[in-house]
Amino acid sequence: MTEISPTELSDRLRDDEDVLVLDIRHRDDYEEWHIPDSTNVDVYDELSADPETATDAFEDLPDVKEIATVCAAGIISQTATDLLREMGYNARTLTDGMNGWSRVHRSAPVPTDLDGTLVQVARPGKGCLSHVLISDGEAAVFDPSHYLDEYDAILDEHDADLIGVFDTHAHADHVSGGAELAERHDVPYTLHPKDALAIDATPTEDGQRIEVGTVDVEVIHTPGHSDGSVSFDVDGEALITGDTLFHESVGRVELGVEAGIEESDIEANAATLYESLQRLLDRPDDAVVLPAHDPGSPEPPVIATLGDVKERNEDLGRDREEFIETLASDIPDHPPNFERVKRTNVGQEDVPDEELSELELGPNRCAAE
Repeated sequence: MTEISPTELSDRLRDDEDVLVLDIRHRDDYEEWHIPDSTNVDVYDELSADPETATDAFEDLPDVKEIATVCAAGIISQTATDLLREMGYNARTLTDGMNGWSRVHRSAPVPTDLDGTLVQVARPGKGCLSHVLISDGEAAVFDPSHYLDEYDAILDEHDADLIGVFDTHAHADHVSGGAELAERHDVPYTLHPKDALAIDATPTEDGQRIEVGTVDVEVIHTPGHSDGSVSFDVDGEALITGDTLFHESVGRVELGVEAGIEESDIEANAATLYESLQRLLDRPDDAVVLPAHDPGSPEPPVIATLGDVKERNEDLGRDREEFIETLASDIPDHPPNFERVKRTNVGQEDVPDEELSELELGPNRCAAE
């Protein structure tokens, strides 16, 4: 089998190398979730039934150095690769297809004046962002994915000891690796009690101060997206805002209610989120806003100052009444499997390791639209 790994493809796309990503899935599946700048040729059924019938659809492909074929799991796309190679193309199959793409992580330092280093870890296939704060030989990880080796590699690179793992909230789009990473390093896993419904977590509260090396981190309780959402003010230089505040949107307010783990209603959550945002907007305008997600395929560092976010984010310009009405009435499509993902992250459901990757496949939809 001729394959290209997700990491190699990610690196080549980032470096603008001459590779065509050819997605052979059904058009609806492609439009739902795909690798940016890929090309869709909907020949999945033809390749499954009689591969030779897909030849005509491939004859007009552009002249490129290499083609990477993609499907959901890398099975039918291997049939496409075989056919393309017979036709004279240099083709390889993306290992594990979109499942593999979902595992890719990239990292880069966030420019700040901290007495330490703040690293952003992006997961382009999911639009997820997590952060590692390192100072004076100590480190803290915020909102990690369940691919823990990515974070251990950063700790090793900086020769830092992990002192704590923090989730801004119980996520609805991906399974957190926070508790497992903390257990691996024998350090506390911290989640606000309002979200730690059935999980063993160290509680955090509004106004709490955390010392990471010489860097001071303040906890700000910012409920609305979820009851236990918090943000972290990192020495006035950065705001780790979870799903409370994005650069061009804000967090959704109905996911916890519809997952059956919150007793509040959507309008009440919207009103709560409005008040939480006001607390963040009082922070310094030059603080870097670091959300837990980006709607695109993020290339780290994904950053914007709070002053820039105030100008770009239309939701922040709405008065209280309009804000509540907009968020409560305009409900976009849900993240895939969000009920099970949410229940897993609050400790109400235990998902076997072999099912985690499939459970969280699909696009990121945690921002209000």
